[in-house]
Amino acid sequence: MEKDILEHHLNSNRRKFLSKLSLGLGSVALGSLLIPNLFSGGDSDADFIPGVPNFAPKAKRVIYLFQNGAPSQLESFDYKPKLRQMMGQELPPSVRGNQILTGMTAKQTSFPLVGSFYDFKQYGEARAWISDLFPYTAKIADDLCIIKSMYTEAINHDPALTFFQTGAQQGNRPSMGSWVSYGLGSENKNVPAFTVLLSKGKGNGQGVYSKLWSNGFLDSIHQGVQFSSSEDPVLYLKDPDGMSRQERRKMIDQIAALNEMSYKEFGDPEINAKVQQYEMAYRMQTEVPEIMDISKESDDTIKMYGPDCLVPGTYAANCLLARKLSENGVRFVQLYHQGWDQHGNLPTEMAGQAKDVDQASAALVTDLKQRGLLDETLVIWGGEFGRTNYSQGKLLPNNYGRDHHPRCFSIWMAGGGIKPGMVYGETDDFGYNIVKNGMHVHDFHATVLNQLGIDHKKLTFKSQGRRYRLTDVAGNVVRDILT
Repeated sequence: MEKDILEHHLNSNRRKFLSKLSLGLGSVALGSLLIPNLFSGGDSDADFIPGVPNFAPKAKRVIYLFQNGAPSQLESFDYKPKLRQMMGQELPPSVRGNQILTGMTAKQTSFPLVGSFYDFKQYGEARAWISDLFPYTAKIADDLCIIKSMYTEAINHDPALTFFQTGAQQGNRPSMGSWVSYGLGSENKNVPAFTVLLSKGKGNGQGVYSKLWSNGFLDSIHQGVQFSSSEDPVLYLKDPDGMSRQERRKMIDQIAALNEMSYKEFGDPEINAKVQQYEMAYRMQTEVPEIMDISKESDDTIKMYGPDCLVPGTYAANCLLARKLSENGVRFVQLYHQGWDQHGNLPTEMAGQAKDVDQASAALVTDLKQRGLLDETLVIWGGEFGRTNYSQGKLLPNNYGRDHHPRCFSIWMAGGGIKPGMVYGETDDFGYNIVKNGMHVHDFHATVLNQLGIDHKKLTFKSQGRRYRLTDVAGNVVRDILT
């Protein structure tokens, strides 16, 4: 009873306080936009103010080209001629050590080494080894920082993917894009700070789920907005048939007034988030259709991305859309391209997957560079873990598969204050263990946030009595790859 009375007095005092300051809905919304957690239940660190970087950023925004299913580093960016020399021979037990295996190869009694079916050549000033599967990426080698020493603890797709996207292997945590939205806010109030685009190749696919772009315990305004390849890129954004813009505006104002009454009564910060989402949807009605329209893109741009960019929902179309979203102020554009899970028939399937993404990925970097946007846009390409150096199952002529391998794998980064024309990290001659400059997932997250002007140790949010952050209690900025 005493607790109820106290809560009543607190709500009453809050209402009186707002009334005396003449804070109507407009001021509440303005305050929550300027300082996103002004009315949040979270308790951030005293030296962290959402929307204000900790220091001068090198990058303003991120485009993350996530290759879902885990592309093999041994057929892309980590050249291992010894595997060809020892084709079919057993992986030495001293190399494998006590590495945990998946259920798919744990019962194998033989682990025959298999070299890449595809040749590699060196490119750029760093003489980076790049597979023949990626000829367009090879042309931009001097713009890339190829990291060959990524590692993780997760050995199965869902926890590994969730770890990269949220900093934890379990679900219900804010995604990377949500943390960036919370930490920096939006550059353009007419578009979401965090958007998501999906595509699928012809290879063996792994699913992606909305939990990967969830806001978790952050305010729902920070959740990723998924864009569709259908006629309506954002569902339910259009006005209903027969409703004018004036009527829509009046309806939203009336809903906002009801929400204001609810907020005064209950003080729930999610009510203010609802107000912001209604307003965002209204503003997006004008901005989003123009962004989605590629009819004004030049013939040279279309040629650079390839003909698939004219087909909505393809990887190429999403790369072009990512550029348009980014240049219009979206902080974090997340692409997922499914189909990289090559446990068998790898030479054929991976060739198809690489063809899907190679030209458009390179075009995105080139396009941003030509427009003077690459320096302020961080582009990331990579999957959730790597692939084994031995064949999963029986090794057949010109046909093999590779199991999951978390100990080492390759990604690349470009722009946003990352050193171009660089290869970072080394693996052993078998491509099984890191021998120099390992980069953990937490280090990766800390480095990305650093480029956005955020100290990863200060970007925290208090939930259920504990302060959380994207990097949990670990992570170090990898300064060797920074300009």
